[in-house]
Amino acid sequence: MELERLKHIENGTPVDHTFSAVEMARRILALRQHMASSGIDAAVFTSYHNINYYADFLYCSFGRVYALVVTSDEVTSITANIDGGQPWRRTVGRNLVYTDWRRDNYEHAVRSVVPNTARRVGIEHDHVSLALRDRLASALEGVELVDIAAACMRRRMLKSAEEIALIKEGARIADIGGAACVEAIGAGVPEHEVALASTGAMVREIARSFPNAELMDTWTWFQSGINTDGAHNPVTSRQIESGDILSLNCFPMIAGYYTALERTLFCETASDRHLELWEINCKVHRRGLELIRPGAVCGEIAVELNEIYAEHGLLANRTFGYGHSFGVLSHYYGREAGLELREDIKTVLEPNMVISMEPMIMVPEGQPGAGGYREHDILVITSDGAENITGFPFGPEHNIVGS
Repeated sequence: MELERLKHIENGTPVDHTFSAVEMARRILALRQHMASSGIDAAVFTSYHNINYYADFLYCSFGRVYALVVTSDEVTSITANIDGGQPWRRTVGRNLVYTDWRRDNYEHAVRSVVPNTARRVGIEHDHVSLALRDRLASALEGVELVDIAAACMRRRMLKSAEEIALIKEGARIADIGGAACVEAIGAGVPEHEVALASTGAMVREIARSFPNAELMDTWTWFQSGINTDGAHNPVTSRQIESGDILSLNCFPMIAGYYTALERTLFCETASDRHLELWEINCKVHRRGLELIRPGAVCGEIAVELNEIYAEHGLLANRTFGYGHSFGVLSHYYGREAGLELREDIKTVLEPNMVISMEPMIMVPEGQPGAGGYREHDILVITSDGAENITGFPFGPEHNIVGS
Protein backbone atom coordinates (compact mmCIF):
# COMPACT_ATOMS: atom_id res chain seq x y z
CA MET A 1 0.00 0.00 0.00
CA GLU A 2 1.41 3.39 -1.02
CA LEU A 3 0.72 6.10 1.59
CA GLU A 4 1.02 9.82 1.01
CA ARG A 5 4.46 11.34 1.55
CA LEU A 6 3.41 14.99 1.84
CA LYS A 7 0.18 16.63 2.92
CA HIS A 8 -1.46 19.85 4.01
CA ILE A 9 -3.27 19.96 7.36
CA GLU A 10 -5.26 23.19 7.44
CA ASN A 11 -7.04 22.43 10.69
CA GLY A 12 -8.83 25.24 12.50
CA THR A 13 -8.10 28.94 12.08
CA PRO A 14 -4.70 30.66 11.92
CA VAL A 15 -3.81 32.49 15.12
CA ASP A 16 -3.09 36.18 15.56
CA HIS A 17 0.67 36.28 15.20
CA THR A 18 3.13 37.70 17.69
CA PHE A 19 4.23 40.46 15.32
CA SER A 20 2.42 42.46 12.66
CA ALA A 21 2.35 41.45 9.01
CA VAL A 22 4.46 44.54 8.27
CA GLU A 23 7.13 43.42 10.75
CA MET A 24 7.31 39.88 9.38
CA ALA A 25 7.44 41.20 5.81
CA ARG A 26 10.33 43.49 6.83
CA ARG A 27 12.34 40.50 8.05
CA ILE A 28 11.75 38.46 4.89
CA LEU A 29 12.54 41.45 2.65
CA ALA A 30 15.88 41.99 4.40
CA LEU A 31 16.65 38.28 4.04
CA ARG A 32 15.78 38.27 0.33
CA GLN A 33 17.95 41.33 -0.23
CA HIS A 34 20.89 39.48 1.32
CA MET A 35 20.13 36.39 -0.75
CA ALA A 36 20.01 38.41 -3.96
CA SER A 37 23.28 40.22 -3.22
CA SER A 38 24.99 36.93 -2.33
CA GLY A 39 23.68 34.90 -5.25
CA ILE A 40 21.64 32.61 -3.00
CA ASP A 41 18.56 31.17 -4.73
CA ALA A 42 16.85 29.74 -1.63
CA ALA A 43 17.45 29.48 2.12
CA VAL A 44 16.73 26.31 4.06
CA PHE A 45 16.62 27.12 7.77
CA THR A 46 16.66 24.27 10.27
CA SER A 47 17.23 25.99 13.62
CA TYR A 48 14.66 26.88 16.24
CA HIS A 49 15.72 30.50 16.28
CA ASN A 50 15.71 31.32 12.58
CA ILE A 51 12.51 29.41 11.84
CA ASN A 52 10.87 31.28 14.70
CA TYR A 53 12.36 34.63 13.63
CA TYR A 54 11.19 34.38 10.03
CA ALA A 55 7.91 32.47 10.50
CA ASP A 56 6.76 32.98 14.13
CA PHE A 57 6.71 29.20 14.56
CA LEU A 58 8.64 27.39 17.29
CA TYR A 59 8.81 23.69 16.60
CA CYS A 60 9.11 20.73 18.98
CA SER A 61 11.78 18.44 17.53
CA PHE A 62 11.51 15.25 19.58
CA GLY A 63 14.10 13.69 17.27
CA ARG A 64 12.56 14.91 14.01
CA VAL A 65 13.92 17.57 11.68
CA TYR A 66 12.14 20.72 10.54
CA ALA A 67 12.78 23.42 7.97
CA LEU A 68 11.72 26.82 6.74
CA VAL A 69 12.39 27.33 3.04
CA VAL A 70 12.54 30.92 1.80
CA THR A 71 12.67 31.59 -1.92
CA SER A 72 12.19 34.77 -3.95
CA ASP A 73 8.41 34.44 -3.75
CA GLU A 74 7.46 31.93 -1.03
CA VAL A 75 8.00 31.15 2.67
CA THR A 76 7.21 27.54 3.60
CA SER A 77 7.60 25.70 6.87
CA ILE A 78 8.22 21.95 6.63
CA THR A 79 6.89 20.10 9.65
CA ALA A 80 6.18 16.59 10.88
CA ASN A 81 2.81 14.86 10.58
CA ILE A 82 2.75 14.29 14.35
CA ASP A 83 2.14 18.03 14.90
CA GLY A 84 -1.20 18.05 13.09
CA GLY A 85 -2.43 21.50 12.11
CA GLN A 86 -0.56 23.43 14.81
CA PRO A 87 2.33 24.48 12.51
CA TRP A 88 -0.14 25.66 9.86
CA ARG A 89 -2.03 27.73 12.43
CA ARG A 90 1.23 29.28 13.69
CA THR A 91 3.36 29.73 10.57
CA VAL A 92 3.62 33.06 8.81
CA GLY A 93 3.59 31.72 5.25
CA ARG A 94 2.75 28.30 3.82
CA ASN A 95 3.05 24.98 5.63
CA LEU A 96 3.92 21.58 4.18
CA VAL A 97 3.69 18.39 6.26
CA TYR A 98 5.86 15.31 5.72
CA THR A 99 4.77 11.90 6.97
CA ASP A 100 6.70 9.03 8.55
CA TRP A 101 5.71 6.48 5.91
CA ARG A 102 9.11 6.67 4.20
CA ARG A 103 12.46 7.52 5.76
CA ASP A 104 13.34 10.16 3.16
CA ASN A 105 10.04 12.08 3.22
CA TYR A 106 11.71 15.12 4.83
CA GLU A 107 14.22 15.31 2.01
CA HIS A 108 11.39 14.87 -0.48
CA ALA A 109 9.57 17.82 1.11
CA VAL A 110 12.63 20.07 0.92
CA ARG A 111 13.24 19.10 -2.71
CA SER A 112 9.61 19.86 -3.59
CA VAL A 113 9.85 23.43 -2.29
CA VAL A 114 13.32 24.50 -3.40
CA PRO A 115 13.10 25.62 -7.06
CA ASN A 116 14.59 23.24 -9.61
CA THR A 117 16.59 26.16 -10.98
CA ALA A 118 18.36 26.80 -7.66
CA ARG A 119 22.14 26.49 -7.81
CA ARG A 120 23.17 28.03 -4.46
CA VAL A 121 21.18 27.33 -1.30
CA GLY A 122 21.83 28.85 2.10
CA ILE A 123 21.94 26.63 5.18
CA GLU A 124 22.99 27.23 8.78
CA HIS A 125 26.52 25.92 9.23
CA ASP A 126 26.32 26.51 12.97
CA HIS A 127 23.21 24.34 13.31
CA VAL A 128 23.17 21.48 10.80
CA SER A 129 24.86 18.28 11.93
CA LEU A 130 27.00 16.32 9.51
CA ALA A 131 24.15 13.86 9.11
CA LEU A 132 21.60 16.57 8.35
CA ARG A 133 23.95 18.24 5.89
CA ASP A 134 24.33 14.94 4.07
CA ARG A 135 20.54 14.61 3.93
CA LEU A 136 20.16 18.11 2.50
CA ALA A 137 22.95 17.52 0.01
CA SER A 138 21.22 14.33 -1.10
CA ALA A 139 17.91 16.12 -1.50
CA LEU A 140 19.47 19.02 -3.39
CA GLU A 141 21.83 17.14 -5.68
CA GLY A 142 24.02 19.40 -7.76
CA VAL A 143 23.32 22.43 -5.54
CA GLU A 144 26.07 24.33 -3.69
CA LEU A 145 25.26 24.63 0.02
CA VAL A 146 26.59 27.88 1.50
CA ASP A 147 26.43 29.36 4.98
CA ILE A 148 23.71 31.91 5.70
CA ALA A 149 23.74 31.69 9.50
CA ALA A 150 26.30 34.39 10.22
CA ALA A 151 24.59 36.98 8.03
CA CYS A 152 21.20 36.25 9.61
CA MET A 153 22.71 36.49 13.09
CA ARG A 154 24.05 39.95 12.30
CA ARG A 155 20.61 41.08 11.14
CA ARG A 156 18.92 39.69 14.26
CA MET A 157 21.27 41.76 16.45
CA LEU A 158 19.38 44.93 15.48
CA LYS A 159 15.88 44.86 16.93
CA SER A 160 12.76 46.44 15.47
CA ALA A 161 10.39 48.60 17.51
CA GLU A 162 8.00 45.65 17.82
CA GLU A 163 10.75 43.37 19.07
CA ILE A 164 11.89 45.92 21.63
CA ALA A 165 8.31 46.31 22.87
CA LEU A 166 8.07 42.53 23.36
CA ILE A 167 11.44 42.38 25.13
CA LYS A 168 10.35 45.17 27.48
CA GLU A 169 7.27 43.15 28.37
CA GLY A 170 9.50 40.18 29.06
CA ALA A 171 11.68 42.26 31.39
CA ARG A 172 8.58 43.47 33.22
CA ILE A 173 7.37 39.90 33.66
CA ALA A 174 10.81 38.80 34.86
CA ASP A 175 10.53 41.40 37.63
CA ILE A 176 7.21 39.82 38.63
CA GLY A 177 8.94 36.45 38.82
CA GLY A 178 11.66 38.00 40.97
CA ALA A 179 9.13 39.39 43.41
CA ALA A 180 7.44 35.99 43.70
CA CYS A 181 10.83 34.39 44.24
CA VAL A 182 11.69 36.74 47.10
CA GLU A 183 8.29 36.19 48.67
CA ALA A 184 8.88 32.42 48.73
CA ILE A 185 12.41 32.53 50.19
CA GLY A 186 12.91 31.41 53.78
CA ALA A 187 15.14 29.16 55.86
CA GLY A 188 14.01 25.56 55.40
CA VAL A 189 12.32 26.18 52.04
CA PRO A 190 13.62 23.93 49.21
CA GLU A 191 15.04 25.51 46.08
CA HIS A 192 12.41 23.89 43.88
CA GLU A 193 9.53 25.45 45.81
CA VAL A 194 10.99 28.93 45.31
CA ALA A 195 11.50 28.22 41.61
CA LEU A 196 7.94 26.94 41.21
CA ALA A 197 6.50 30.08 42.81
CA SER A 198 8.51 32.29 40.47
CA THR A 199 7.76 30.33 37.30
CA GLY A 200 4.05 30.13 38.10
CA ALA A 201 3.81 33.89 38.56
CA MET A 202 5.53 34.53 35.23
CA VAL A 203 3.46 32.01 33.25
CA ARG A 204 0.22 33.48 34.61
CA GLU A 205 1.30 36.99 33.62
CA ILE A 206 2.34 35.87 30.13
CA ALA A 207 -1.05 34.19 29.72
CA ARG A 208 -2.80 37.38 30.80
CA SER A 209 -0.70 39.72 28.67
CA PHE A 210 -0.36 37.51 25.57
CA PRO A 211 -3.59 35.52 25.27
CA ASN A 212 -2.64 34.11 21.84
CA ALA A 213 0.81 32.91 22.90
CA GLU A 214 1.82 29.31 23.42
CA LEU A 215 2.86 28.94 27.06
CA MET A 216 6.14 27.08 26.86
CA ASP A 217 9.72 27.17 28.11
CA THR A 218 9.41 29.80 30.87
CA TRP A 219 11.59 28.67 33.75
CA THR A 220 13.45 29.67 36.92
CA TRP A 221 16.84 28.61 38.18
CA PHE A 222 16.98 29.30 41.91
CA GLN A 223 20.24 28.28 43.55
CA SER A 224 21.43 28.31 47.15
CA GLY A 225 24.76 27.81 48.90
CA ILE A 226 27.25 25.77 46.90
CA ASN A 227 24.74 25.48 44.06
CA THR A 228 25.35 29.16 43.22
CA ASP A 229 28.82 28.40 41.85
CA GLY A 230 27.55 27.89 38.28
CA ALA A 231 25.29 30.32 36.47
CA HIS A 232 23.30 27.50 34.85
CA ASN A 233 23.13 25.02 37.72
CA PRO A 234 19.74 23.26 37.78
CA VAL A 235 17.25 23.59 40.61
CA THR A 236 17.56 20.98 43.36
CA SER A 237 15.63 20.03 46.48
CA ARG A 238 18.31 21.53 48.76
CA GLN A 239 16.76 23.47 51.63
CA ILE A 240 17.79 27.08 52.16
CA GLU A 241 19.72 27.79 55.35
CA SER A 242 20.07 31.07 57.23
CA GLY A 243 23.15 32.92 55.94
CA ASP A 244 23.05 31.18 52.54
CA ILE A 245 24.09 33.04 49.43
CA LEU A 246 21.28 32.74 46.86
CA SER A 247 20.96 33.25 43.10
CA LEU A 248 17.66 34.31 41.60
CA ASN A 249 17.34 33.60 37.86
CA CYS A 250 13.95 34.31 36.24
CA PHE A 251 13.48 33.56 32.55
CA PRO A 252 10.11 34.33 30.95
CA MET A 253 9.77 33.08 27.37
CA ILE A 254 7.33 34.82 25.05
CA ALA A 255 7.04 33.45 21.50
CA GLY A 256 10.65 32.25 21.59
CA TYR A 257 11.97 35.55 22.97
CA TYR A 258 13.99 35.12 26.14
CA THR A 259 14.39 37.75 28.84
CA ALA A 260 16.13 37.43 32.17
CA LEU A 261 16.43 38.77 35.69
CA GLU A 262 19.35 37.56 37.81
CA ARG A 263 20.22 38.71 41.31
CA THR A 264 22.43 37.80 44.24
CA LEU A 265 20.54 37.53 47.52
CA PHE A 266 21.16 36.23 51.03
CA CYS A 267 18.84 34.47 53.42
CA GLU A 268 18.43 36.54 56.60
CA THR A 269 22.08 37.55 57.03
CA ALA A 270 25.44 37.78 55.24
CA SER A 271 28.99 37.58 56.60
CA ASP A 272 31.37 40.53 56.33
CA ARG A 273 33.39 38.83 53.58
CA HIS A 274 30.25 37.96 51.65
CA LEU A 275 29.15 41.59 51.84
CA GLU A 276 32.57 42.80 50.71
CA LEU A 277 32.59 40.55 47.65
CA TRP A 278 28.98 41.36 46.86
CA GLU A 279 29.73 45.09 46.93
CA ILE A 280 32.69 44.63 44.58
CA ASN A 281 30.54 42.76 42.08
CA CYS A 282 27.89 45.47 42.33
CA LYS A 283 30.60 48.06 41.65
CA VAL A 284 31.51 46.23 38.45
CA HIS A 285 27.83 46.01 37.55
CA ARG A 286 27.25 49.73 38.03
CA ARG A 287 30.29 50.64 35.95
CA GLY A 288 29.21 48.23 33.26
CA LEU A 289 25.79 49.87 33.06
CA GLU A 290 27.54 53.21 32.51
CA LEU A 291 29.74 51.84 29.71
CA ILE A 292 26.90 50.44 27.59
CA ARG A 293 26.20 53.16 25.03
CA PRO A 294 26.26 53.59 21.23
CA GLY A 295 29.79 53.59 19.84
CA ALA A 296 31.23 51.47 22.63
CA VAL A 297 33.18 48.37 21.56
CA CYS A 298 32.16 45.11 23.23
CA GLY A 299 35.72 43.94 23.90
CA GLU A 300 36.79 47.29 25.31
CA ILE A 301 33.96 47.21 27.85
CA ALA A 302 35.16 43.80 29.03
CA VAL A 303 38.76 44.99 29.33
CA GLU A 304 37.80 48.00 31.45
CA LEU A 305 35.64 45.93 33.79
CA ASN A 306 38.47 43.42 34.17
CA GLU A 307 40.53 46.20 35.72
CA ILE A 308 38.09 46.61 38.61
CA TYR A 309 38.22 42.91 39.44
CA ALA A 310 42.00 42.97 39.10
CA GLU A 311 42.27 45.83 41.62
CA HIS A 312 40.59 43.59 44.18
CA GLY A 313 42.46 40.41 43.27
CA LEU A 314 39.32 38.81 41.84
CA LEU A 315 39.95 38.65 38.10
CA ALA A 316 40.66 34.92 38.30
CA ASN A 317 37.26 34.46 39.96
CA ARG A 318 35.37 35.83 36.97
CA THR A 319 33.45 33.04 35.22
CA PHE A 320 32.13 34.27 31.83
CA GLY A 321 31.64 37.32 29.62
CA TYR A 322 29.91 40.43 30.89
CA GLY A 323 26.73 40.25 28.82
CA HIS A 324 25.02 39.11 25.63
CA SER A 325 22.37 40.01 23.10
CA PHE A 326 18.67 39.36 23.58
CA GLY A 327 15.98 38.31 21.12
CA VAL A 328 15.10 34.87 19.76
CA LEU A 329 17.10 32.95 22.33
CA SER A 330 16.76 30.16 24.85
CA HIS A 331 18.86 27.87 26.99
CA TYR A 332 18.64 25.23 24.25
CA TYR A 333 18.73 27.26 21.05
CA GLY A 334 19.95 30.47 19.52
CA ARG A 335 22.82 32.82 20.23
CA GLU A 336 23.77 36.13 18.66
CA ALA A 337 27.42 35.43 19.31
CA GLY A 338 28.58 38.58 17.56
CA LEU A 339 27.05 40.70 20.31
CA GLU A 340 28.65 39.56 23.54
CA LEU A 341 30.69 41.55 26.04
CA ARG A 342 33.88 39.52 25.75
CA GLU A 343 37.45 40.57 25.10
CA ASP A 344 37.51 38.91 21.66
CA ILE A 345 34.34 40.59 20.32
CA LYS A 346 34.96 43.80 18.35
CA THR A 347 31.31 44.66 17.60
CA VAL A 348 30.43 48.33 18.05
CA LEU A 349 27.19 48.94 19.94
CA GLU A 350 24.43 50.58 17.88
CA PRO A 351 20.95 51.93 18.61
CA ASN A 352 18.29 49.16 18.75
CA MET A 353 20.69 46.53 19.98
CA VAL A 354 19.57 44.88 23.24
CA ILE A 355 22.25 43.60 25.58
CA SER A 356 22.71 42.55 29.19
CA MET A 357 25.19 43.59 31.82
CA GLU A 358 25.85 40.56 34.02
CA PRO A 359 29.16 40.35 35.88
CA MET A 360 29.80 37.19 37.89
CA ILE A 361 32.51 35.95 40.20
CA MET A 362 32.76 32.60 41.99
CA VAL A 363 34.60 31.92 45.24
CA PRO A 364 35.17 28.18 45.89
CA GLU A 365 33.68 26.34 48.85
CA GLY A 366 35.84 26.50 51.96
CA GLN A 367 37.08 30.03 51.32
CA PRO A 368 35.65 33.09 53.13
CA GLY A 369 32.71 34.48 51.17
CA ALA A 370 32.22 31.26 49.17
CA GLY A 371 29.57 31.25 46.47
CA GLY A 372 28.60 32.74 43.14
CA TYR A 373 27.74 36.43 42.80
CA ARG A 374 25.82 37.66 39.76
CA GLU A 375 23.71 40.67 38.84
CA HIS A 376 21.90 41.07 35.52
CA ASP A 377 20.12 43.97 33.84
CA ILE A 378 18.88 44.31 30.24
CA LEU A 379 19.59 47.49 28.29
CA VAL A 380 18.21 48.82 25.01
CA ILE A 381 20.79 50.90 23.14
CA THR A 382 19.34 54.30 22.15
CA SER A 383 20.68 57.11 19.96
CA ASP A 384 22.43 58.78 22.88
CA GLY A 385 22.77 56.15 25.61
CA ALA A 386 20.91 53.10 26.87
CA GLU A 387 17.59 52.41 28.55
CA ASN A 388 17.72 49.95 31.43
CA ILE A 389 14.48 47.96 31.24
CA THR A 390 15.13 45.90 34.38
CA GLY A 391 13.38 47.33 37.42
CA PHE A 392 14.27 44.88 40.18
CA PRO A 393 16.75 46.39 42.70
CA PHE A 394 20.18 44.90 43.38
CA GLY A 395 22.72 44.98 46.18
CA PRO A 396 22.90 44.36 49.95
CA GLU A 397 20.54 47.18 50.85
CA HIS A 398 17.72 45.43 48.99
CA ASN A 399 18.34 41.71 48.78
CA ILE A 400 19.03 40.29 52.23
CA VAL A 401 15.65 38.60 52.52
CA GLY A 402 13.65 35.85 54.14
CA SER A 403 13.69 37.08 57.75
